[in-house]
Amino acid sequence: MTTTPVHHLPPAYEPSAEMTALIARRVPGLCLEAPFYTSEDMLAIDISEIFAKHWIFVATDAEIPEPGDYLTISVGPHSVILLRDDDEEISALHNVCRHRGAMILNDPSGSVGNLVCGYHHWTYGSDGSLLHADSQPKDFDKTLFGLRKVAAQSVAGLIFICLSNAPPEDFASVAMRIEPYLAPHQLRRTKVAAQVDLVEDGNWKLVMENNRECYHCDGHPELSCSLFPTYGYEPDGLPPRLRPAYDRYLAAEADLIQRCMEHDLPYQQIQELRGRATGFRIQREPMDGAGASFSPDGTPLSSKLLGELTEPTLGRLSMHWQPNAWFHVLSDHAVTFSVLPLAPNKTLLRTTWLVHEDAVEGEDYDLEDLKRVWQRTNEQDQTFVRRAQLGVTSPAYIPGPYAPNEYQVEDFCSWYIERLRVGTGMEGES
Repeated sequence: MTTTPVHHLPPAYEPSAEMTALIARRVPGLCLEAPFYTSEDMLAIDISEIFAKHWIFVATDAEIPEPGDYLTISVGPHSVILLRDDDEEISALHNVCRHRGAMILNDPSGSVGNLVCGYHHWTYGSDGSLLHADSQPKDFDKTLFGLRKVAAQSVAGLIFICLSNAPPEDFASVAMRIEPYLAPHQLRRTKVAAQVDLVEDGNWKLVMENNRECYHCDGHPELSCSLFPTYGYEPDGLPPRLRPAYDRYLAAEADLIQRCMEHDLPYQQIQELRGRATGFRIQREPMDGAGASFSPDGTPLSSKLLGELTEPTLGRLSMHWQPNAWFHVLSDHAVTFSVLPLAPNKTLLRTTWLVHEDAVEGEDYDLEDLKRVWQRTNEQDQTFVRRAQLGVTSPAYIPGPYAPNEYQVEDFCSWYIERLRVGTGMEGES
């Protein structure tokens, strides 16, 4: 795990009286009002109070495996350089030259030695320190003009950043609790098999809400081959059509628990999606069919298992992260999903497939087979999110009630409102 210090950022965006009233009157159990999904002012608040003040998932260690490898990440108006520094640690820096503010790195990814601004060639080390600035006076102090740093943490191969000068302190305790679940899969010993960026025609919250429930899972035929469509339901709330799937789920769950105990793998649910700054949920859960992977029959999609795992039938290690990510980590591969807002009605969904570092495409796995389920599922969800955005934009839209099996959508919205109220000074820290 790595950490970098941060410099102070400008004051937060000040919400208008209209936006403050909107936040204050949110009714628990009901969908959010339309301006939460359509307003430019609300998007500015979301960037300031949610994405700039909380730990957000942005990448995996596998995306920057060697010293000098970098990514550029855009979070609203913020551009961040995420790189592997000379000491092979994760470093995050604001992508803004300290001379006249030019953006230093303009490609989405690559590899560099020093960081050189293309405007006037100010040159920085991988730690952000200013190494060279031409034509400066004799008393110029280079130590005062290093790149501004961003807090960055790598947890078992997943990289999170926080743009705040005072990141939520509960991150360390969350990292300590999730790392034992992730560690057996050794994500730092993986490579990127594929990465697909999808721009969804909907607000980022609609993208997240859509992920947090399985009420609509009959719209995902490929996913339903391996993912039980009973997710989120209580036994007494199951419709009759799902009873056979639930019976299979109970049998698969008992088998999974036995396997986890045999292999000393944590599996119990930890669910703290609201009432705290860093909301999360993690659990090892059974899968349908053979119970190993996202394939039509549940069998592994890669013959090279992750880490030192020898048992393929380990279900899926599922993790939800407030505000912007979810993860599925299996015995044979892992899939990460990150969400970043682009506009009130535009959202970037980045999906990354990881396989063992020694897995060979065409021998150990077929790339199209590996991607198929989640690529199709994302495309289907893209349609659902677009329809939802069109609906909330209509003057006829009135927030409706969440069903009991949509409790995680309610948890997400409640967490979101809690954090807005804390950030805008409307109530004390939760």
